[in-house]
Amino acid sequence: MTMGTITDPAPGANVALLRKARGLSQSALARRAHVSLSLLSKIEVGDRPLTPAVATAIGAALGLSMDQVQGRVSVAADVEQQLLDLRAAIRDYDLPMHQDAPADRVTAGLETADQYRDQVDVAALLALLPALLRDATTHAHTTNSVAAWTALADVYSTVYWLAARHRWMDMAELAVTRQKWAVDQKPNAVGEAFAARDRAGTYLNFGAVARGLDVVDRAIVTVQSAPLSTTDRDLAVGILNLRGMTLAGRLTDKTTGAREAERHIKSAWRTAAAFDREVSAHGLTFGPRNVFTHVLATRVDLGRPQDALTLTDDLNAALSGLPPTRIAPTRINYARAQLDTGDRDGALENLAAAFEIAPQMARIHPMGRELLRVLMSIHRRSNPALLRLSKLSGITL
Repeated sequence: MTMGTITDPAPGANVALLRKARGLSQSALARRAHVSLSLLSKIEVGDRPLTPAVATAIGAALGLSMDQVQGRVSVAADVEQQLLDLRAAIRDYDLPMHQDAPADRVTAGLETADQYRDQVDVAALLALLPALLRDATTHAHTTNSVAAWTALADVYSTVYWLAARHRWMDMAELAVTRQKWAVDQKPNAVGEAFAARDRAGTYLNFGAVARGLDVVDRAIVTVQSAPLSTTDRDLAVGILNLRGMTLAGRLTDKTTGAREAERHIKSAWRTAAAFDREVSAHGLTFGPRNVFTHVLATRVDLGRPQDALTLTDDLNAALSGLPPTRIAPTRINYARAQLDTGDRDGALENLAAAFEIAPQMARIHPMGRELLRVLMSIHRRSNPALLRLSKLSGITL
């Protein structure tokens, strides 16, 4: 079973479809979006990738959100029922089941969900989540403990992750609302920080990055004044810093973006230094290696691909020990930096590596699809690696 369909257009191609559906010429859309006609034309035909910043600008011009411009990922008919079941479980957030849901079953379910998430097995994760969410809901209402409500919040965080990857933003927004609601039943500062991190993610996905930064900064202030152990505080602040630098890298004003990003980067490195290895909590990973992946992505988003590439001279070593859910997008970001600096072969090699380690993620990742489309435009049919990636992605040459 696989997620998505081969008919989904890549984001740049989707821009052309949206423009034509509204009867706009390329020059008219370029004027409205305040981008050059040359850039828009190259994006539509696949000679340049659609970046998040340009997607946001085009969305504003068309009255659409960034996720609508990039294109929401559809699901195959055989998993549509699972998606409906998940939506029903979210809807029943305050309606526990009549039968018991023991703690060990919820714990085991969360551990399995974390494994699927780390391995980027989105199909298996969707199949698991409806029943897990109902179990966690029942257990939280029955037990009414901090641990039980935190477990429920963690399930909603995973629902958000799944929805955001597919750009199902209505579900993503509802999931973070339910996540915050669950945490508020028995408040704890770390749970609140992770909920704020996910809420800020919805602003990132919609392109409203300045508001997302407000959420992050407010949450950091709250965490720093909370009665937490040093380890818990460092973990919570560090996780928020990762989101903060990502948001800052997407700001339209790159001077402001660089300044804000550097503030979060410095704090993230400082807090990560307290951990001698990557630690996992609430479905997320934090430590020096994960900070590296976020700094690299932020440098690329800030339009500094060379700075991103010089962060390491051994990408394999830098990513060693991280789960596929972090390795694959980092390979994609590295490929984007390589393409921006003219290293087409290196970009293809890293994009292929992303598809190898996490094919389900790479197949729906907007930048992964865009890079593949650009490389196809450059190489045409002469490259066997591109032919294989074309079949995996559903994007035809």
